[in-house]
Amino acid sequence: MSPYALIQAIDRWLASAERLLAISLTATLTCIMMTQVVLRYFFSAPLFWAEEISVQILVFITLFGISILVHKGELVTIDFLPRALSARGRHWLAVLHGVVFLALLGFVAKLGLEWVMRADVQLEISATTQLPRWYNYAALPGAMLAMSFHQFAAVMRHAHDLIRHEGART
Repeated sequence: MSPYALIQAIDRWLASAERLLAISLTATLTCIMMTQVVLRYFFSAPLFWAEEISVQILVFITLFGISILVHKGELVTIDFLPRALSARGRHWLAVLHGVVFLALLGFVAKLGLEWVMRADVQLEISATTQLPRWYNYAALPGAMLAMSFHQFAAVMRHAHDLIRHEGART
């Protein structure tokens, strides 16, 4: 298997794992909130941790959902310039844009990882669950790294298409 094919296969596997994670977290969030409603309004015994955990799960779903959108190439874009270019120009622009976006994602992942690893963040404890907060905060660099890999695979696809397009022209 070529390195290109391997990277694309890993990219598809990662997207599938993220999709499964998002579905599982959505089901978990739904169950927690339904249980909370039943316990609060029928038994007057709410779960004291339900709101905090639900917000954290919603953040996880959002971050990994954005990563899935990066994989699919379905982020909101302004595409009047690519539409005005030739196929070769679109591939060049896609590679350039992809490299810039990859650098931005890598930078945010690096900042997020540095933040999670700070001693003061490592010591933070949740008020309701008494769990370390860095577990929750680690979703940010994790999702950014996943997005970075998806973007890297997309840059590889565009570069591969550009090389194929150039080879067909000669």
